[in-house]
Amino acid sequence: MTTVALLGTGRMGSAMARSIARAGFDLVVHNRTPARAAILASGIGCTVAGTPREAAAAADVAITMLADDAAVRATYEGPDGLLAGGHPGLVLVDMSTVRPDTITAFEAAARASGAGLLDAPVSGSVHLAEAGTLTLMVGGREEDLAAARPVLEAVSKTIFHLGPLGTGAAMKLAVNTVIFGLNGALAEALVLAEAAGIDRGLAYDVIAAGAAGAPFVAYKRAAFVEPDVTPVAFSLDLTAKDLGLIADYAAALGVEMPQTAANQALVREVAADGRGSSDLAAVAVELRGRVLSAAAARPREGART
Repeated sequence: MTTVALLGTGRMGSAMARSIARAGFDLVVHNRTPARAAILASGIGCTVAGTPREAAAAADVAITMLADDAAVRATYEGPDGLLAGGHPGLVLVDMSTVRPDTITAFEAAARASGAGLLDAPVSGSVHLAEAGTLTLMVGGREEDLAAARPVLEAVSKTIFHLGPLGTGAAMKLAVNTVIFGLNGALAEALVLAEAAGIDRGLAYDVIAAGAAGAPFVAYKRAAFVEPDVTPVAFSLDLTAKDLGLIADYAAALGVEMPQTAANQALVREVAADGRGSSDLAAVAVELRGRVLSAAAARPREGART
């Protein structure tokens, strides 16, 4: 039986772990906060590795789904890191949203241990991870993808092999450029419709039914229409992190990104004052509040000025 190690048991990582376990793979999990991994393991009947090295040593495929570049580097490097547990027959797969050069920096060490290495970031929500229907963007060698494919198919419906190591990470930044643009445009359109007296839910359904009705629009309905009672799926802090990665990578390639710059500025404003843990749909809440504040500040009709 193929043994899979999954490192990073946040919302997305935990959802992926459940899909992998449901597909029948022998699963080992690890998290920098051990209690999170223990709770997940008890719920799906898998084991917990004490260190990334231990997880890699036990696995045929080791997947990382982590918050940022620093977390990926900390998990791969060092005497207890994934690279230290590398061995022939192992394929390391990073599915985090990070800079392309973060993962390519590990290639020589991975190959020296006999392990393969892929970057395979995902497009899709926690719900799609639970259902095993994510879209994967993969960079790396064909033989490494072939070895890891049965495991990757447990969490995905579509796998794109884009080219050498690092191209998956680059494509993920391009995809997220569209997602964050949609998020900002959707927030503006919804608040505009509401200001014109149209019911919020009805306005959302019209947008979702038309040309702009991308999958993102469909699965974010609750977050936009009922923000006060809908659980956070992707935070503003993570949105700001990803927008920073996009802006930095674009600058390195000499690509102008005016819409990304506007989205980045707005997200920074909305995430300020301790609101970074809110869902990225909170952009609409902020814009709605500005409309109400502006209305309250206007002199009442007939009042003296």
